[in-house]
Amino acid sequence: MKIVILIPCFNEELTIERVIGDFKAKLSEAQIYVFDNNSTDQTAQKAATAGAIVIKEKRQGKGYVVQAMFKKIDADIYIMNDGDDTYDISEIALMVEQVKNDHADMVVGSRLKNYTNKAFRPLHYFGNKLIRFIVNRLFNANLTDIMSGLRVMNRNFVKNINLSSAGFDVETELTIKALKYGYILKEHYVKYKERPAGSFSKLNTYRDGVLVLKTIATIFKDYRPMLFFSIISAVLVLLSLSSGMVVITEYVETRYIRRVPLAIFATGTMILAMLSFITGIVLDSVNRRFTELYTFIRDKH
Repeated sequence: MKIVILIPCFNEELTIERVIGDFKAKLSEAQIYVFDNNSTDQTAQKAATAGAIVIKEKRQGKGYVVQAMFKKIDADIYIMNDGDDTYDISEIALMVEQVKNDHADMVVGSRLKNYTNKAFRPLHYFGNKLIRFIVNRLFNANLTDIMSGLRVMNRNFVKNINLSSAGFDVETELTIKALKYGYILKEHYVKYKERPAGSFSKLNTYRDGVLVLKTIATIFKDYRPMLFFSIISAVLVLLSLSSGMVVITEYVETRYIRRVPLAIFATGTMILAMLSFITGIVLDSVNRRFTELYTFIRDKH
């Protein structure tokens, strides 16, 4: 089996050589690719010196880099890992074995059980837990780390997943689509440590947090439309009933409607609630047919 290691990088000159060296020591048979995302330091040069094949990706954003990696590289087993030397890959061979033996389509290195004190910023840790809670509830899963950058995947998964994320929400999209389309997803606990001195995270707490939540909302709408639009419909029904009761009570008491705007609002929101519910039914039917078609084409190939 051909095994490749894919490392997306942006300004990681302090750590990239160590990451490449660690992978060479653990998986000497694997070919290492570093996808340089417009680094302004010596990342590309140091990666090449360390023995990696360097490929440039001009579109700025980790999601674009992952899209390029999946499209350009052919292999049987893909290992994706960040270039910041924060993941302990001492047990990477065990993760590879699960995919190689067809026990999983994707094995994720879960960080949230064994990490150093400064590995996570407080808001990053909270955001990860929030997203984990939402994804687990939406897709009836029991995952511990949705946003890990260490993943081992087989060819079937890599070549059949269509990614649209541009930034750091790409890991969330990978996880959600694996759950949606019935791929076998497993986790393997790994040690996670803080970046070395002088190395800085490219993750923006607020901007990328909002981006990840937006991705979840979009995928929720696209892949669970019945539930999504039913929630909207329920909220609109409550608004309609709460405002409509005032109008109805007034009419019963006085036989006259004085609050015409409120009556129009109550009627309008109820109509919108019905339309939202019908939209959910239609999109759910379309989504089911699309999933069946996707599964048929994937299995056929």
